[in-house]
Amino acid sequence: MIVSVLILGLVTAQRLGELVVARRNTRRLLSAGGVERGAGHYPLMVALHTAWLIGLWILAWDRPANLGWVAVYGLLELLRVWVLASIGARWTTRIIVVPGETLVRKGPYRFIAHPNYAVVVGEIAVLPLVFGLTGYALVFTALNAALLWLRIRAESAALTEARA
Repeated sequence: MIVSVLILGLVTAQRLGELVVARRNTRRLLSAGGVERGAGHYPLMVALHTAWLIGLWILAWDRPANLGWVAVYGLLELLRVWVLASIGARWTTRIIVVPGETLVRKGPYRFIAHPNYAVVVGEIAVLPLVFGLTGYALVFTALNAALLWLRIRAESAALTEARA
């Protein structure tokens, strides 16, 4: 139980810290002439991620943690650090396009177009598996896939428009 609460506490602190960074970066990008795109689905994304984490607190705080899945989650977090370090101050939870900026082509962005989303897909699936919540992982993975379908379309359209 203590390990589960510790894991959930660390993930919650990480997410809250990322929101602080994202807000700071969003303000900076907007002040540099950036334009937000896809804002209509943003509340759905916030709701999904909030529900996922609150649900894990409700269902998993007293469940044993599978250390193999904890290790997989740890690897995903190393990938997250690589993604965030590669995109730097341009990372935000919103879609902000700054005219004249070029796409990031370093780090994991050399290999795939949306590495942050790939990490999030893994996190949403793997963290419930840490606590043996397979059905929970499947439900939220499906919901996240639907949301990412909207999000990636919006982001790709925004980036295409910015290059035109």
